[in-house]
Amino acid sequence: MPDDLGTPFPGAPPRRVVSLVPSLTEAVAATDPALLAGATDWCTHPADLDVPRVGGTKWPDVTRVLDLAPDLVVANAEENRDEDVAALRAAGVPVWVTAPATVDQALDSLGRLLAALDRPDPGWLVRAREVWADPPRLPGVHAVVPIWRRPWMVLGRDTFAGDVLARLGVRNVFAGSADRYPKLSRDEPGAVPAELVVFPDEPYAFTPDDGPEAWPQARPAFVSGRHLTWYGPSLVEAPVVLLAQLAG
Repeated sequence: MPDDLGTPFPGAPPRRVVSLVPSLTEAVAATDPALLAGATDWCTHPADLDVPRVGGTKWPDVTRVLDLAPDLVVANAEENRDEDVAALRAAGVPVWVTAPATVDQALDSLGRLLAALDRPDPGWLVRAREVWADPPRLPGVHAVVPIWRRPWMVLGRDTFAGDVLARLGVRNVFAGSADRYPKLSRDEPGAVPAELVVFPDEPYAFTPDDGPEAWPQARPAFVSGRHLTWYGPSLVEAPVVLLAQLAG
């Protein structure tokens, strides 16, 4: 069975998994916590997670990962560096790489990963599929979604978070951009024709005092970054949580 980039996983189902992606850590832990042998410092869910830590997502301690003797490492094409994936594979450790850009792709990706772990279709994944088959929607509203400042960066084309919002009725004004994460000039935010500005709390921790002042023409909405950008058990409650936050 191949990962999202087409790399097959050979051999028996893994029994020791190290996760370099917070959402995948939560997915594995919610399915079978006994499988999880290690995770990053940024893996915060479930709240009682008690496994060895291997550093950050961008700069994991590869030696520490190898010391944990995993028979599979799970990574993401965007969150993790190619050189770390290559180093782990060179050391003989299989690496499963995810790369979903839509909700449907995320659900399929999770299904294939958990099947490879011999834990197909856990209850939370079945429920997530049901929830996203026909989610509730806002009346169409045009929005911009900052993810960073200094410089300002926003969601552009072909992003998982952008698809989450689109399926909830939010029209990203940068969805047609040539870039997935366009950079804006310092003075550009105030000129963007948006009714709504969606401020997630990660990767940049926007607050009412840090962000909205640059977008005086639009209503701010502060949302959970975990529900907007993570693909895992959080998908079950994401539509209800995000719609309540978007509606203000």
